[in-house]
Amino acid sequence: MDGRTLTPAWLESWARGVSGALTVMTDEFEHRHGFPPGTNQVRPADHGDQAAAHALAQLDHASADLVTFYVSVADLTWADVGSGYFIHPVPDVLLCLHEYGAVPLGAGQDVGGLVFGSNGGGQSYVTGPGGVVHRTRTASLDEPQLDRVADDLRHFLQLLEQSLTRFLADGEPGRL
Repeated sequence: MDGRTLTPAWLESWARGVSGALTVMTDEFEHRHGFPPGTNQVRPADHGDQAAAHALAQLDHASADLVTFYVSVADLTWADVGSGYFIHPVPDVLLCLHEYGAVPLGAGQDVGGLVFGSNGGGQSYVTGPGGVVHRTRTASLDEPQLDRVADDLRHFLQLLEQSLTRFLADGEPGRL
């Protein structure tokens, strides 16, 4: 293992840490912002979610890390961190693949990527079999332009955690 690969133990530790921070955020949210918080959670995978993750593993488009993520975590909803961050459940990932097809990842990439998340600004997060995470520049998936935002899913999750930490400190999540 190269130290960057996602493992269930690393994901459990990460989820526990960000869940604690989300609890702190939601407990003080209404006082700080003047309205009640929305949904802010990392939802653990149940048996149905894990079965969907194993089905996802059969696709050429999914990285091993994405499958590992979905075996442990069903989805992520951080509605109140900046404009919001979302990692979609596997059925939504598969529906997007069915409706829009795989997202072209650029020259030299034989297999396209999967939209697995989004932010409240309408941009989508895409990853392919190589594991690099990209963000669309616009809300459109028709001929999307992509920017690389993370080397792999673990790096992406670390960046999400940094956004949450920064949001707790100063109300600004940065630009992920």
